[in-house]
Amino acid sequence: MLEKKEWLCRVIRAFSRGFLSLFYRLEIEGDKYLPRENAFVLLPKHQCWQDIPIIAIVTPRPLYYIAKHELFKNRFAGWFLKSVGGIPLNREQPLKSRGSIRAMIEFLEKGEGVVVFPEGTYYKNKMGSGKTGMVRLLVSRLSFPLIPVGINYSRRGFRILVRVRFGKPIYPDGETAPNSILDRVMKKIALLSGLQ
Repeated sequence: MLEKKEWLCRVIRAFSRGFLSLFYRLEIEGDKYLPRENAFVLLPKHQCWQDIPIIAIVTPRPLYYIAKHELFKNRFAGWFLKSVGGIPLNREQPLKSRGSIRAMIEFLEKGEGVVVFPEGTYYKNKMGSGKTGMVRLLVSRLSFPLIPVGINYSRRGFRILVRVRFGKPIYPDGETAPNSILDRVMKKIALLSGLQ
């Protein structure tokens, strides 16, 4: 697994903040729920590709992102994504992702933040069904707080208003079934996104 390059993350974050501010106005709620030092897993709504840099901008700590392995196939794209915290996941053949899953667990054990989009792909202005595989792994093997995140886009004049709302952490207890936790997470994401 290629090591994340902090200097590149800072450059991309500064560029994203400047570029996106031309077209988007961000409102943030609930960032008090983000752990300041300990590990956490962000579970955001996935409306469009802009969600990824927006989550990076509104979260005060550096993040790692679980992303579909197809995005890493091009040599340069793979290098770039891994350099800014991308972790490839093969959803069709999970056994091929063992190294990525180990890396994700190591990052969490070191106190890092990891982003997992539980819908797996974009669902604009509606909720997709949550993917149980990654949530099952997170719930069965780990006990880090799961933080649902709502994202809502609405046109306000020239710029688009983006509301990012962090929900209260959900703590896996090792006894509740993964499907029950996923259902709870997805309902919370829908509520925070204004999509109920």
